[in-house]
Amino acid sequence: MSIIDAKNINFSYPAKPVMEGVSFSIDEAQIVAIIGPNGSGKTTLLKIMNGTLFPDAGQMLIDGKETGRWSRKEIAQKVAIVPQETSVIFPFYAEEIVLMGRFPHFSRYRFEDKKDYRIVHEAMEKTDTLAFAARRFDELSAGERQRVLIARALAQEPKLLLLDESTVFLDLKHQAQFLYLLRQLNTAQKLTVIFVTHDINLAAQNAGRIILLDSGKIYAIGTPAEVITAANIKEVYDVDAGVDSNPHDGSPRVTLLTT
Repeated sequence: MSIIDAKNINFSYPAKPVMEGVSFSIDEAQIVAIIGPNGSGKTTLLKIMNGTLFPDAGQMLIDGKETGRWSRKEIAQKVAIVPQETSVIFPFYAEEIVLMGRFPHFSRYRFEDKKDYRIVHEAMEKTDTLAFAARRFDELSAGERQRVLIARALAQEPKLLLLDESTVFLDLKHQAQFLYLLRQLNTAQKLTVIFVTHDINLAAQNAGRIILLDSGKIYAIGTPAEVITAANIKEVYDVDAGVDSNPHDGSPRVTLLTT
C-alpha cells in the first residue's frame, strides 16, 4: 500500500519555478533516498510531503488523502520531519525539545504523562542523547542538536520519517549508529523513511529506492543500481565519475574522476 503518492506536482516560489510534473509513489516500509544537485528541489519536495508547502498544481497524498485535507495535528501524527537546521528562540532543555515530539498526541484534556516520558527517554537512549537531557539545546554542538532533533522525531512515533541532510553534522560513530537504527525501525516497526542527501554512496548503501532530481524534475527513479550510473551522474551533476560495486554490500560505489 502506498503511503505517499505524488501526482504531477508543480510548485513555484514567487517568480521562481521549482518543481514541474513530479509524480511517484512510495510504499509503506520502504527506505527511499532523494538525491540531486543544489537547487534541484529536494528540500522543497520534503516540505510538500510534510504539508508545510502545497503544490500549485497536482496532488500530494498521504495514505490516499491530499495533504491539504489533513489537519496539521493529523499530519504530525503520521509524519515527522528532521530539518537541516532548527532555530530555538527560548532556552529549552534537550529533553523538552524531544518532548515536543509528543505534542501531536496531546489533546485539550490530555497532557504529558509517564507513557510520554518513557517514549521520550527511549528515543533519547536510541540516539545517545540522554547524557545531555538536562542541558540547554542552544548550548549543544551542531551534531548534538541534530541527534536531539532526531530523537524528537522518533518520539513522535510516525509512520513516515522525513530527513533533510540529517547526517551532515554527525561524526562517523553517530552516523553509523543512526543509519543502523533507521534500518532497525524500518524492519521491526515498518517505518517508512525518506531522506535527502548529497552523499550518493550513503544513499546507495542505505536506500532500497532512489529518486534523482534535476532542475525540479525526476530524472531517474529506481533501485540504486538503476539510478546510480556514470551516465546519469555525468548528465545531472556534470562531472565524470566511475561507478563500481562496493565490496562490502554490492551497492553502487561512486568515485569522482578528477584527473
